[in-house]
Amino acid sequence: MSELVAKLRWTVVGEDGARGMDRMALRYLCFVTGLLINSFGVAFITKAALGTSPISSIPYVLDLRFQPTFGEFTFVLNMVYIVAQVVLLRKDFQPIQLLQVVANLIFSAFIDVSMGLLWWLSPTSVLACAASLLLGCCILGFGISVEVAPNVIVVPGEGVVRAISSVLDKPFGTCKLCFDGSLVAIACALSVLFFGYLNGLGVGTVISALAVGPIVNVFNARLPLIAAIRRL
Repeated sequence: MSELVAKLRWTVVGEDGARGMDRMALRYLCFVTGLLINSFGVAFITKAALGTSPISSIPYVLDLRFQPTFGEFTFVLNMVYIVAQVVLLRKDFQPIQLLQVVANLIFSAFIDVSMGLLWWLSPTSVLACAASLLLGCCILGFGISVEVAPNVIVVPGEGVVRAISSVLDKPFGTCKLCFDGSLVAIACALSVLFFGYLNGLGVGTVISALAVGPIVNVFNARLPLIAAIRRL
């Protein structure tokens, strides 16, 4: 009888473990799906021709000047963010966050794929550009909601801000605002240096910085899909 109970207990634990692994795999699948949507959103905002998002501003300006692609420059810069996290957090850096390298590869590669898929998108009128920018912000906001909901790992851009916030003991939002502002300032300086004017940056950069966060909040509060992903 005791052997039967032990066997039954092992079987139940095994099944629970299998269910747990299935749920974890599904959470990571949702995370990757969110990354792909994010990449498409960044590309859509960029193709609106009003300026790319703050987090992509430096890679995009470099792409306009040099041979490597938008996605390749994004990958390199995100690797810098990952290394910065390791340096800043030291012993507090969680090894699981090294999966950010894989996430970075997927995200960066799909930016180039998305830019290729959107080759046809070249809005010319102010209204068309504004509509494309708004749609791109909505796509990016939805992708961020899907990416964050599983609560697995963070993307490099968010991870480095969290590290800075932890080391400086300052609110995340404050650090995020300063970080994004610094990226835009550097991108502006590079653009003026390379081209003599602001190339690849514009009012869309500011609008996306201000609009994406509230859009994420709406999706998180109103979309049943996001609540379902959180429950996985």
